[in-house]
Amino acid sequence: MEKKSFKDRFDAKRVGLSFAGVTGMGFFVSILINCNLGTDPCTFMNRSICAKIGMSFGNWQLIANIIMFVIVLIFKRKLIGFGTLFNMVLVGYYVDFFNWIWAKTIPAYVFTTPLSRWIIFLVCLACFMICAAVYINADTGVAPYDGVPIILAEKITGRFPKIPKTLIRILWDGAAIVAGILFGGVPVIGIVLMALFLGPLITTVGKVIKPSN
Repeated sequence: MEKKSFKDRFDAKRVGLSFAGVTGMGFFVSILINCNLGTDPCTFMNRSICAKIGMSFGNWQLIANIIMFVIVLIFKRKLIGFGTLFNMVLVGYYVDFFNWIWAKTIPAYVFTTPLSRWIIFLVCLACFMICAAVYINADTGVAPYDGVPIILAEKITGRFPKIPKTLIRILWDGAAIVAGILFGGVPVIGIVLMALFLGPLITTVGKVIKPSN
């Protein structure tokens, strides 16, 4: 991968794309939560934990992100940028804020009637993945949750080069799902769909936005 200069990595356009991607992620994941058909592994884990301990999603997600941020800061601080801070601080509170809005403006049956529930879920899942792809391709720093498996992959493959890095990421996401289950969460189809389609969407969105960067 081409090494980015400071100007390339932190220019206003990239930072703006990163901020927009994070805002969209918070917006759409709040709707996915209401549909209750699945989210990404990180959200699934954190929602399960915060429900168990009686803390707001935004507060718990920030605490979890700070813990993982310290790990990234110690072992691979070059992964950190404005996008890291946007993701670790804003997504959880966006979710809490938008959930508060939906509770006051959208009747509950909209998220429970089978037809509307599935339409909303599939549209918002696609939009969430596009926003995540924009955020990742803006390349202004990785989320703490994504930074830890990168560090693990480098450490593990350094000693055991035959182990693929993708396997380590899969195991990391799997561990998040197991943690969510242990705290009472029930994984559903959204996690599977995100695992299947997020990678290709990241590549596609990258081809669209990178030539203009």
